[in-house]
Amino acid sequence: MAAAPVLDLEEEPSMDIILVDSSELSSPPSPGPSRDLIAYEVKVNQRDIEDMCICCGSFQVHTQHPLFEGGMCAACKDKFLSCLFLYDDDGNQSYCSICCSGETLLICENPDCTRCYCFECVDTLVSPRTSEKVQAMSNWVCFLCLPFPRSGLLQRRRKWRGWLKAFYDQEAESPLEMYKTVPVWKREPVRVLSLFGDIKKELTTLGFLENGSDPGRLKHLDDVTNTVRRDVEEWGPFDLVYGSTPPLGHACDHPPGWYLFQFHRVLQYARPRPGSPQAFFWMFVDNLVLTEDDRAVATRFLETDPVTIQDVCGRAVRNAVHVWSNIPAVKSRHSALFSQEESFLRAQDRQRAKPPARGPAKLVKNCFLPLREYFKYFSTEFTSSL
Repeated sequence: MAAAPVLDLEEEPSMDIILVDSSELSSPPSPGPSRDLIAYEVKVNQRDIEDMCICCGSFQVHTQHPLFEGGMCAACKDKFLSCLFLYDDDGNQSYCSICCSGETLLICENPDCTRCYCFECVDTLVSPRTSEKVQAMSNWVCFLCLPFPRSGLLQRRRKWRGWLKAFYDQEAESPLEMYKTVPVWKREPVRVLSLFGDIKKELTTLGFLENGSDPGRLKHLDDVTNTVRRDVEEWGPFDLVYGSTPPLGHACDHPPGWYLFQFHRVLQYARPRPGSPQAFFWMFVDNLVLTEDDRAVATRFLETDPVTIQDVCGRAVRNAVHVWSNIPAVKSRHSALFSQEESFLRAQDRQRAKPPARGPAKLVKNCFLPLREYFKYFSTEFTSSL
C-alpha cells in the first residue's frame, strides 16, 4: 500500500480508526444508470471528476463541491445550501455531507464530528458495497476525519473549511456573512448574551453550556434600558447574542417594538470590530407580538428576512415564532404561516390558562445546533424536548 499523503494541518488530528479499503474500486464494464456513470467516466473515459456533479452524475456542472473534489450542478448546489447545516434531534446532520440527500445514512462515530453519508454516495464514490462494510464496523470515522484525503474516487479538498466559506459567500442568496468553520482543537466554549428571554436551559441541554459551569459564559438581562456600550464590552466578548419579544398574553413593561430596537442597539455593541475573524452569531425571536410594520422594520434593521418556525401536532399549529438570525440553515427551517393561522394563535393565546406545550425558546432550540461547527460542546443526551 502506498504511503498516506501528508495530512493537511487544517484537518482533524488522527485517532484510532478503521479504514475503508478502496482497492476494490475497479472500472465497471459499462456505464450504469444515475451516478454509476461517474466511476465509468473517470476510470474508463479519463474524464476529470471536477467536470461531473458528484452528487447526481450530471455533466452540467455549475460550481465545485466545497468538501470533496468534484463538480456540482445547479440543482444539487441549491439542495446543498439548504441542507448541509440541518441537524436532527440526536445532534447529527440530517442529510448526506456529499449530496445532501439520502434515505439511509452512515454516521461518523468520531464524537467531535456530526456528519453523515448516504449509502449511494459511499458505494458510488468509494467502492461497491462499501456501505455494507461500514455497517459491520465497530468504530467508523468519516472521510473528513480520516488522516489521509482519498478513499476511492472520493478525495477531500485541502483547506475544505475555506472552500466551504467561499462556496456559501459566492452561491448563497443571503447577504449575511458565512463564517469559516473551526477545527475541533481550536473550538472554545461559547459566550452568550441573552436579552429578555433566557436560553440557558436550551443551550445546556444541547451541550453548549456545562451543568454547573462558570455562569460568566452566559449573561442574561431582562432590562437593558440603562445598558451602554461600555457595559457590553466589559461583560464580553460574546459569540452569540439572543433576544426575543415576550410571549403572547404575558404582561410586559414596554411596547413590542421596544424589544426589537433595544436588541438591535445592544447587538451593535456586542459585534466584533470590523475585520475581526471571530465567528459571531445572533438571533431575534418574535413571539407573534410584532405588528406587520414592526416586522418590516426588523427586516430592514437586521438586514435579513424573517423565518417562521411552527410547532405542529398532526395538522394543528400549536405555536409559532418569527426568527431573524445569521446562524446557518435557519432559513431552511422556514414553514409559512397563513394569516388566519396567525390570527387564530393570537386569539387562542389570550384564552390560554397556561403557556403552550413548547415555549418560544424550545421552538428555536435546534436552530442552535450548527454552532457545533464553531464552538466547544460537552457530552449530553440530545433530546427533542426538555
